[in-house]
Amino acid sequence: MAFWRRRKPLHEELAEGTELLEWQSKYEPVTPPSLGGTLDVLHGGRPRRWDAVATAEAPALAGDEIEFSVLPDGTVLVDDAVPEDALASLADALEQSLPPPYRAVAVRRDGVVWGVAANRIEVIEVPEDVPGDAVSLAVQDGERTLLVDDRPAWESIPTLEAYGAANHAEFVLHAERLDGDLWAVRVNPL
Repeated sequence: MAFWRRRKPLHEELAEGTELLEWQSKYEPVTPPSLGGTLDVLHGGRPRRWDAVATAEAPALAGDEIEFSVLPDGTVLVDDAVPEDALASLADALEQSLPPPYRAVAVRRDGVVWGVAANRIEVIEVPEDVPGDAVSLAVQDGERTLLVDDRPAWESIPTLEAYGAANHAEFVLHAERLDGDLWAVRVNPL
């Protein structure tokens, strides 16, 4: 007997003749919708948290953190009072790899240097009068559950329902008001 004799792994030897090695799943592997097929290989294969990350100088910004959204037409929406065009350098840095629309978070790194990260968003116009700023809608097996600002609601929001149904028969939709009738919407299949 040779010293470096190769043999089959023990689990294969034990499974021989049992047809366990020929077993095939009849289902496709399940991939969470948040993955989008892209993993962050630099951080252990976890799903990416951001679609784009950049740094830029923004000397006119005060504070240490700011959130903003950019609409498809390039309009910048921000809740805080900031000087006009103060976010332009941050938006320009992001838009080298991520076109609008997106939602971004910027954090001061050193002096006037800011780190900024963003995720794509879908923006739709919802003409209905929605009595809140956040909507969650789930549709499954003909049942519909609607929450407005985390409270049960029984009214109908046809624009959001039609948008979700156009993408999937059964879905969970989450929408957040950006400004007036403009909403950021995410739809995941069930």
